[in-house]
Amino acid sequence: MLNRRTLIGAVATGALLAAGTVAFATTTAAPYSQRAFDAAQSAGKPILLHVTAPWCPTCRAQKPILSVLESQPKYKDMVAQDIDFDTSKDLLRRLHVTQQSTLIVYKGKTEVGRSTGDTDMMSIEALLDKAV
Repeated sequence: MLNRRTLIGAVATGALLAAGTVAFATTTAAPYSQRAFDAAQSAGKPILLHVTAPWCPTCRAQKPILSVLESQPKYKDMVAQDIDFDTSKDLLRRLHVTQQSTLIVYKGKTEVGRSTGDTDMMSIEALLDKAV
């Protein structure tokens, strides 16, 4: 049974978590650059490619999740790049991507995982963990 103190604490915690999510609502991902991608692969860095579109509600839901995750120390070396779904058709064909809201992770030159349409923080974190 919830008492008043527990309920107030739960509401305050929820408000703090929501405020933290809003504070990180912008991802640190740069627009896709083949040169930067190649350099990150050659350096053996973890890489996240996010195929996104401005009209995509799932992409919008992924951005604050990615922002929160990217701010964690374990992802400090991850190179994150956004690929525009509407303007990068040749690149998307090369990457075998057919839908926006696709996340692809690399460990150096090796693709280690991908997902499409995922908005669950824990499963996105598990995907990013494959690259670090």
